[in-house]
Amino acid sequence: MPKLKPGTLIPTAEEDMAITAAAMDDPDARPFIDEEWADVKPVRGCGRPVQTVTKTPISIRLDVRVLDAFKATGEGWQTRMNDALTEWADQHGMLEHSPN
Repeated sequence: MPKLKPGTLIPTAEEDMAITAAAMDDPDARPFIDEEWADVKPVRGCGRPVQTVTKTPISIRLDVRVLDAFKATGEGWQTRMNDALTEWADQHGMLEHSPN
């Protein structure tokens, strides 16, 4: 059994039976029986949709002041840094086309 978070309550066998009986009586919340689980197929295509424009992970050395300034703007700082670099490269004619 996996390690549980502190304070996790585990039902007794009697409580588990009562919970299962209540679920079986509720047509909107009836749990699958073993035979139904045997017919379950994994869902394809879960997760993030495939992006048309992908990004490449890199390693780069930046001035600590630049990095601190972007990080200070909070969550999403890497996206804002990418946007700033994209804007600069576009203004300087370095991009073949703009994704926007």
